[in-house]
Amino acid sequence: MPGRLTAFAGILLVAFSAREAVSAASPLLGQISADLPFDTVTIGILGMLPTAGFALMGFLALPLLRRVPLEYLLLVAILLTTFGQVGRAAGWNVLAFLVFTCFAMLGIGLINVVAPPLIMKYFPDRTGILAACHVTLLGVSTAVSAQFAIPLGTLYGWRFSIGIWASLSAFAALPWLILVARRGVARSRPTPAKDKERLAGNAAKPWKSSIGWGTALVFAGCSSNTFAALTWLPAVLVDRGMSQEGAGSMLALYSIIALPVALMVPVVVVRMSRPLPLAVLFAVAFAAGYGGIIFAPPAWAAAWVAIAGLGQGAYSYAFTMINKRTRTQSGSGSLSAFAQGTGYALASVGPFLFALLHSPGSGWLPSFGMLCAWLVVLVAGAIMVNKPRMLEDHPSVPRRGPGEALAKETPDPGNRHHGVLDNP
Repeated sequence: MPGRLTAFAGILLVAFSAREAVSAASPLLGQISADLPFDTVTIGILGMLPTAGFALMGFLALPLLRRVPLEYLLLVAILLTTFGQVGRAAGWNVLAFLVFTCFAMLGIGLINVVAPPLIMKYFPDRTGILAACHVTLLGVSTAVSAQFAIPLGTLYGWRFSIGIWASLSAFAALPWLILVARRGVARSRPTPAKDKERLAGNAAKPWKSSIGWGTALVFAGCSSNTFAALTWLPAVLVDRGMSQEGAGSMLALYSIIALPVALMVPVVVVRMSRPLPLAVLFAVAFAAGYGGIIFAPPAWAAAWVAIAGLGQGAYSYAFTMINKRTRTQSGSGSLSAFAQGTGYALASVGPFLFALLHSPGSGWLPSFGMLCAWLVVLVAGAIMVNKPRMLEDHPSVPRRGPGEALAKETPDPGNRHHGVLDNP
């Protein structure tokens, strides 16, 4: 396919620049609060903005995916992310900071939705490998900004520290501008076979399928835990006696430890007929890590943060299941938009409740107990998507005659299209 190498570079650059805006602010809340009067409620709102923004964009993207080429949607997403990061670095009060953060999160949310169908479009024979690369670089981008937030803030101020990452977002637009400039997107015309696949994908209704709701619950369970940690983990560790710089490093460790998991999980998931045991393993890792963070001596914090960080493999699991349980680009886009929109909407209460449930008398136990309840939701969703079947095979999709069948059934339909060693 023309532009495949350019698209590959574009997917990697977008992933590498997509999460700095999420983790760059929380280590700097002490510095930011010296200029802007953040309190517990506004910090809670800041913590829920990523999931709320991702959710809103998931719902808004569903009709757009059927009308606007994926490449143009991705460029809009990059523009929103860059604009939001620059704007909040110049934020003159708490409201402005929150509003521009919302713009950045909407852009990242659109990137989240567009990424799976883009991978399906350009690399239908390598979805496992590309998913692994994409999710791994998301973790890298989260870790990089968390690790360098305090040093950059100390040297140049918090505004520079959170604004500098906008340059990476802008740079990630270059491959997609090249693709659009070549007019490859505009001239692309579907073949009759591809047109049949598109119609079947459009007919799939994830909100009427257990695949759609199950994937949404997995996103809800893992995202409520991940984004609560990205917002509040430094505060929890400082409360237990760690320095702010040390707590920022723990947040970076939490993000970095997910990288090897992100590399391996998609490759394993595409090979498993029923990958439920992986989801259970991630839920157990989250819960065990939380127990150690709360009850173990602070000297052992790094070990327990690392164990909790392994739970983030649940995101790789959810991301990979989008293309494992669909066979068409349109079906992938519909499932991605619905599952992420619904999942992140549910998850947005996690970081906010984490703040409200904390009190000086009760400590952090009620907050972490709430996150463990979300782990039950995660496992429930994984059970719903565990059976090997395709979204396009839902009864709401009109059945075709034998001569028009899109694909024949196999014992594990997820592995037929998404095996990492398949040939094009």
